[in-house]
Amino acid sequence: MKPTFTVLLIAITLLSLSAFAQTPKEETFTIEGYYRVKWGYQSEFLELYKKNHYPLLKKAIEKGDLLSIKLEKPLHHATEESRWDYRITLVFKNVQAAFDPNLTEPYKKTLYPDQPKFKKEESRRFEILDAHWDVSVGTESLDK
Repeated sequence: MKPTFTVLLIAITLLSLSAFAQTPKEETFTIEGYYRVKWGYQSEFLELYKKNHYPLLKKAIEKGDLLSIKLEKPLHHATEESRWDYRITLVFKNVQAAFDPNLTEPYKKTLYPDQPKFKKEESRRFEILDAHWDVSVGTESLDK
């Protein structure tokens, strides 16, 4: 890891923790996940996401911890350094739900009894990524 990347990663983590500390429990919390897939593997990535991760998130919706999931993709291309292929926006009931390490864990063995196959497919999903980053999104009033 380059030192500048490490500093950037630390700064992003501190900003996220700051937002975490300032967000009341009753406010929803939004995270945008950006995925840049190796060129030519976009459809395979999306197929694996829909098969293995999306059902886990739907269980979190059923439980009420996750309120919505939205997948978007750009309609036009960008430069390679700023390119992303998929943005997945998750709206959680609150910040605690967003950072709950057990949000989807209880459903993995139920939904995917063949755990070696599940782990292999999830490994493949991340193997074909060039980059992935999450952005915690807040709102600011323009009228105040």
